[in-house]
Amino acid sequence: MRSLVTGASGFLGGALVRRLVREGDEVAILVRPSSDLSDLREVIDRVRVITGDLGDESSLERAATGVDVVFHSAARVDERGTRQQFWTQNVRATERLVSAARNGGASRFVFISSPSALMDRDGGDQIDIDESTPFPRHYLNHYCETKAAAERLVLAADTADFTTCALRPRAIWGVGDRSGPIVRLLDRARAGTLPDLSFGRDVYASLCHVDNIVEACVLAARSESVGGKAYFVADAERTNVWEFLAQVIADLGYAPPRRHPDPRLVEAIVTGIETLRRIPYLAERWSPPLSRYTVAVMTRSGTYDTSAAVRDFGYRPVIDRDTGMAALKDWLRARVAEDIPG
Repeated sequence: MRSLVTGASGFLGGALVRRLVREGDEVAILVRPSSDLSDLREVIDRVRVITGDLGDESSLERAATGVDVVFHSAARVDERGTRQQFWTQNVRATERLVSAARNGGASRFVFISSPSALMDRDGGDQIDIDESTPFPRHYLNHYCETKAAAERLVLAADTADFTTCALRPRAIWGVGDRSGPIVRLLDRARAGTLPDLSFGRDVYASLCHVDNIVEACVLAARSESVGGKAYFVADAERTNVWEFLAQVIADLGYAPPRRHPDPRLVEAIVTGIETLRRIPYLAERWSPPLSRYTVAVMTRSGTYDTSAAVRDFGYRPVIDRDTGMAALKDWLRARVAEDIPG
C-alpha cells in the first residue's frame, strides 16, 4: 500500500509512519521545512519526504499523486489563534487535501477527528455516547468547531471510488508524547502548578493510547465497511480521571494537587480570559493558562461506545492502560533524569 501521512512530525503521525514502514508500505509525508523529524530517524531513510504546506496546492498535488490512502492527522490544536486561522488550517486545508487526494488517484482517506467536535459549549457529561450523537449548536472553541466542519466535509466526499472515514480518539497518550494532555498534566504536577479541578466529583474519560489509534487507522484503511462514517476509538478501560492522575502522580513521586479553587472563581477567570481573547492581537499570540475548553475537558465526563469500530473494521485495543502507563512512567522518569545536571 502506498500511503501519505500528514502531521508526521507529531506524536500520532510519527507513530503511524513508523508502523506503516514496518509493515512494508511505501510511505510519503508532507512536512514544513522547519519540521522536527527526529522521532522518525529510525525510518526516515525509507520515507519519501515532500517539503511543503497544506496551504500550498502544488505541494499537495506532489504529495498526493500516486498514493492509495491518505491519513490526515495534521491540525491546529493549540488554544492560540483566531477563528480565521483555525478555519484556514483545519477546514480549508482538509478540503484542499481531499481534492488533491481524489485527483491524485487515492481510493481511501482516513481523517483523524476528535470527540471534541461533539462537545456543546453549554453541555455536560457525555456517557457512553455513540456516533448517533449530533453535533452541538454552540461549540466550546474554534478547535471544536473546525474539527466538526472538517469531519463533515470529509464524510461528504465519500463515493464508490473514494472511501472516506473519520476516527475520533480522545487524549492520545503513550511513550514519546511531549505535548499531549496527559503529559501536560503530569508536567504541571511535577512543577507543582496543577490545581484540582474535579470540584469534588468523579470525572470519567475514554482515553486512547497511541498504539490503539494507530491500529484503528490501519484497520479502517483496509475495511470495505467504513465509507462516509465516523467512529469513536478508545482504550478498553473507562478511566476515573482525577483518581487515576492521583495514582500516577504518586507513583512518579510528585506532590498531589493542593489547590482546590472555587468553581465560581474559575468561571470568573475563564470569562475574563475569553473576553481578552476576542482581541485578535492576543488571540494570535497568547496561549491562555485556562479556558472554557480546558475546564470542560477536566470537569465533564466523556466516554464512548466503540462498538461501531468493532463491527465495521474489527477494532480491538492492542495495548491495555496499565501496560501503556507503566511504559509511559518509565519514559517520563528517564526524561526527568536527563534534565538533571551531572
